[in-house]
Amino acid sequence: QVQLVESGGGLVQAGGSLRLSCAASGSIVRINSMGWYRQAPGKQRELVAFITSGGSTNYGDSVKGRFTASRDSAKNTMYLQMNSLKPEDTAVYSCYVRAITTRWAEYDSWGQGTQVTVSS
Repeated sequence: QVQLVESGGGLVQAGGSLRLSCAASGSIVRINSMGWYRQAPGKQRELVAFITSGGSTNYGDSVKGRFTASRDSAKNTMYLQMNSLKPEDTAVYSCYVRAITTRWAEYDSWGQGTQVTVSS
């Protein structure tokens, strides 16, 4: 019903920047909320950024001031601009979407994840 495709991950040196994209497609009537999460080896998944249905954006404490999430409603795409990257930012980053589909039910979707590696 809803598919998410992430792109933009890769290898970058500490202090550098990356821009991740998450494109949503399928039987979407309305996207209520979108978010970015990450999981490093041996650690639990943590919140990176979350855009609520009201339009406000929440960030995890570890990325505040460095990461910026945005949304292009016309393209059903969310972005994550990551600046001043640190080695501890190394993780698999996953996109999350809660949407109302053409079957008029809320549907939660996760992307496959994209690897971000920050070298020292």
